[in-house]
Amino acid sequence: MVAFNKINSFSEALAEKIHNLGSDQIKVALCAAANAPVAGNTKLSDLTEISYTNLSSRNVTTTSSAQSAGTYKLTLVDLVLTATGAVGPFRYVVLYNDTATNKELIGWYDYGSDLSMVSGNSFTVDFDGSAGVLTLV
Repeated sequence: MVAFNKINSFSEALAEKIHNLGSDQIKVALCAAANAPVAGNTKLSDLTEISYTNLSSRNVTTTSSAQSAGTYKLTLVDLVLTATGAVGPFRYVVLYNDTATNKELIGWYDYGSDLSMVSGNSFTVDFDGSAGVLTLV
């Protein structure tokens, strides 16, 4: 499993009602190694994304957005990206809030090296169904 890296401004955005993780549309952005996201990024326009011309939907489905005993957990359905032509290269998968006005960033996964896809290939973003994508205590 690839580690999740939180965007610094995400905490403030939660406190200021920018995110409603239970109902907002979460989406992924893909970035190449040369255009790595950093914790200081804030919004989608801070990133340099790859072309999505030959890629399936990047919308993520929320399984659960709930708290138990004061600990909040966001659980997402694994996302399968399918290529209908050349896609990439990309190394980073970035979660962002597509509903928010400025498309605020949430965090990213680093897959260690650039990946490319050809027509018919698929790539699964494996969100942790047990521990969740993120927890707030």
